[in-house]
This record gives sequence, C-alpha cells and structure tokens, in this order.
Amino acid sequence: MKLDELRRTERAVVTGLDAQGAERRRLMDLGVMPGVEIVAEGTSPLGDPTAYLVRGSVIALRRCQARGIDVDDGAHR
Repeated sequence: MKLDELRRTERAVVTGLDAQGAERRRLMDLGVMPGVEIVAEGTSPLGDPTAYLVRGSVIALRRCQARGIDVDDGAHR
C-alpha cells in the first residue's frame, strides 16, 4: 500500500521509495527509508499536507509525495 492510504493514528513500516534524485535524498534525510516505522499523525484542514511521525520527529508530506512511499501496515500478512 502507499503511505497516503494510511489513516490517522495508523502505523506502518516503510518498504520502499519510488522517488528519485533530490526528492529521494530529502525523504531519506527526513528519516523515511525502508524498515522505519511511520505513523500518520493528522492532516491539515484541507487534507493536504499530512503530518507523520518518523523516528521521533513530525514531518509534513504532501499527498503526491506520500504516494511515492510504499508501506506495509501488517494487515495483509
């Protein structure tokens, strides 16, 4: 599943990044990389961007950025 499908307070583990170049580097600098747990914290009033808890820090990602992050929420194991 993609990160933008995660609902508020749901947890998942990052399994891959579809981003390339500078965008990929930025995500990795923010701590978003395979094997890391990520939690959807909340959305802005208009629904974009969404706040995510990653390695103890809250980051905001737009929906188009979150679509490029593959996650496993454990529901299909």
